[in-house]
Amino acid sequence: MAWTDDRVEVLKKMWGEGKSASQIAKELGGVTRNAVIGKVHRLGLSNRATTTKTAAKPKTAKAKSPAKPTTKAPLKVAAETPLPTKALSIPPRKPIIKAGQPLPPQPSLNEISAEALSKAAEVVKKAKKLHLMELTEKTCKWPVGDPATDDFWFCGLGTETGKPYCEAHNAVAFQPMSARRDRRAR
Repeated sequence: MAWTDDRVEVLKKMWGEGKSASQIAKELGGVTRNAVIGKVHRLGLSNRATTTKTAAKPKTAKAKSPAKPTTKAPLKVAAETPLPTKALSIPPRKPIIKAGQPLPPQPSLNEISAEALSKAAEVVKKAKKLHLMELTEKTCKWPVGDPATDDFWFCGLGTETGKPYCEAHNAVAFQPMSARRDRRAR
């Protein structure tokens, strides 16, 4: 469909009347709402004519008492400043699992090497059993137990460089893909 002069005039007229892009597309026929929006922008028609509902009402002069300083002034300025759209997007959260509910699917024992499991079992005996606020970037963050109970702790041993866990827990957490495939095939 080509934008003839007649169709462009109808578009301009309807846009000026405040019609929506969908209404214009329906009236013109053979064109989508997005095509109408694109043409409006190319023609520079993005400013619409104001209607009586949106027109500013004349203000009457009233005697006002002197303005009192408020602590809300900085908030009002911040509220008038438009925020970038990216700042408003909130990533979806993982669901919180309450105590007593089953945990999400975990890797089965046949997906983890026996050697890695035995090392991890030995490490539990030597673990420092730290709480969340005691963790640093150099302590193993491997969780042990149910987070909803008082018997929950983190390993706390020294980590490998650039990894979140100690050597034994890294062996459990980061299995090479080929090793996992080999164990599944058995």
